[in-house]
Amino acid sequence: MHKEAKKVFLKKDKERSLLNFHPWVFSGAIAQKEQGIADGDLVEVFSADKRLLGTGHYNEGSIAVRLLTFGDKGITPDFWITKIENAFNVRKSLGIINEQTNAYRLLHGEGDGLPGLIIDIYNDTAVIQCHSKGMHFSRNEIAEALKQVFKNKLTTIYDKTDEKISNVQSAFLLGNKTEDVVLENAVKFYVNWREGQKTGFFNDQRDNRNLLQSLSANKNVLNLFSYSGGFSVYALKGGATNVDSVDSSAKAKAWCEKKWS
Repeated sequence: MHKEAKKVFLKKDKERSLLNFHPWVFSGAIAQKEQGIADGDLVEVFSADKRLLGTGHYNEGSIAVRLLTFGDKGITPDFWITKIENAFNVRKSLGIINEQTNAYRLLHGEGDGLPGLIIDIYNDTAVIQCHSKGMHFSRNEIAEALKQVFKNKLTTIYDKTDEKISNVQSAFLLGNKTEDVVLENAVKFYVNWREGQKTGFFNDQRDNRNLLQSLSANKNVLNLFSYSGGFSVYALKGGATNVDSVDSSAKAKAWCEKKWS
């Protein structure tokens, strides 16, 4: 749980970007701040004339505050549920979530109003990556919100936050599954979120994989830095004559060659 929010005050005329709903406060825009603010703390940001501009996570760095709310809207008990539910509904309305796709990026930082937070879904597993201490401090609230939004559909929630951010090892917040075979556009992929790169798979490259499929008919395709072979599989699906997948990781190559029923 966060401590009570401390106050940060901006220099004169530095509030314009926040009034336009940009979520970053740069350190150079801050005139003064209350004593005792630590990296990851929840803070309220005020203009030079003492208007409350928003609430967010304090960060020791050039981006000093990442706003979660604007104006006088604080962090209410249903804040995390509302944000995650909104993100889910957007993906659903766009057709990203369907019977042929159960692996997708549920929440993408600033794009979903939660700077510093990534959540990827792999079938019945949610993998969280926090890119700020403030988000990592909120991981239990985030996990509870995921349970609420997905009801009983999630069996595993895994926090895979970099130790440089959290100073703790990755941990299961629900369940203990480490791998699965998931669907993306009816194509099967093996994903291991505990041992794999990023959250286990590169969900943000879905459209690029589709593009490659459309260009691959009767082509010889070379996939460098192939990881688990996402682009390779799409190239073959698109009718490539031959696909060579190259990666320095023996583990990634084994996943690329992995067979499943």
